Amino acid sequence: MIEDKEQKRTSLNALGEFGLIDHLTKNFTIQHTSTLKGIGDDAAVLEFKDKMMVVSTDLLVEGVHFDLSYMPLRHLGYKAVMVNLSDIYAMNAVATQITVSVAVSNRFPLEALEELYDGIALACTKYNIDLVGGDTTSSKTGLFISVTAIGEVDKEDISYRSGAEAQDLLVVSGDLGGAFMGLQVLEREKEVFKVNPNNQPDLEPYTYIVERQLKPEARKDIVEILQLLGVKPTAMIDISDGLSSEILHLCKSSQVGCDVYEDKLPLDPTVISSSEEFKLNSTIAALSGGEDYELLFTINQKDFDKIKGNPNLTVIGYMTDASQGANLVARGGSKVPLTAQGWNSFSGED
Repeated sequence: MIEDKEQKRTSLNALGEFGLIDHLTKNFTIQHTSTLKGIGDDAAVLEFKDKMMVVSTDLLVEGVHFDLSYMPLRHLGYKAVMVNLSDIYAMNAVATQITVSVAVSNRFPLEALEELYDGIALACTKYNIDLVGGDTTSSKTGLFISVTAIGEVDKEDISYRSGAEAQDLLVVSGDLGGAFMGLQVLEREKEVFKVNPNNQPDLEPYTYIVERQLKPEARKDIVEILQLLGVKPTAMIDISDGLSSEILHLCKSSQVGCDVYEDKLPLDPTVISSSEEFKLNSTIAALSGGEDYELLFTINQKDFDKIKGNPNLTVIGYMTDASQGANLVARGGSKVPLTAQGWNSFSGED
């Protein structure tokens, strides 16, 4: 059945813009009472009553944010939603609706967009999200996906980047560096394929980190866990551009410094082993890799007993006076100024 679907190519011209939207969204159903009107009118109508509404938008561009030589369209649709939901959860909010806009070149048949929207639909079902609108248009340079996510939160529960104070604990969910190392594996196999198209890559040893890159999960569960534990983050941000970059955002917005301990960074064993294989520093991968979509937040020290021992959360440091700056405390005890190095800085790392 999969082979037949791949061989069939229905031109988008056969449907037209509105027919395409109707076709791709016909199986999406409304799940939230706040969605009064979804797709089918000039605009969606939402009602949040006594809740605060939070909104976030991201644009993903082919060749910049994703490579279709190894990114399945179904995974891409799913990931495009996750990128935006993560921003909503980083406000300590609950995501409720999304809009999706797509620009495609004529190399994409209808069946390709069906795969993309299958991934979007899976994300909506799994995370209880309503698709309430969007747009489709043509592109001369590839595929563009823009997702806007909408959520709700009680005024007293919302968390900004600006609420951290000196002596607050710095906490991260999950583990770090996996998405970046997964990307290294995929890029390597892409180069091998170019040389020998008959080569079949063995990705089994890298399953976890490849999935972290191709199909990340937004941490809705962390928001729920913190509510159950009675812990409100004093500041929060999601990890999209790398841990060090996000820590510096928190420090700047809250006007504080921080000490982050290298030996406290949560690393999956696959990240450590693959870093050694690629002759990369696993600490640098965790600090600057990006796309982990974990949540980074600060809490008052009095809440430590509520989170200690929770396998989803790791205290990696604490906030200090702004005059102390942002520092990484190395395993040997020395302090190194924390910098947002970004993706390109991995070139030549030991």
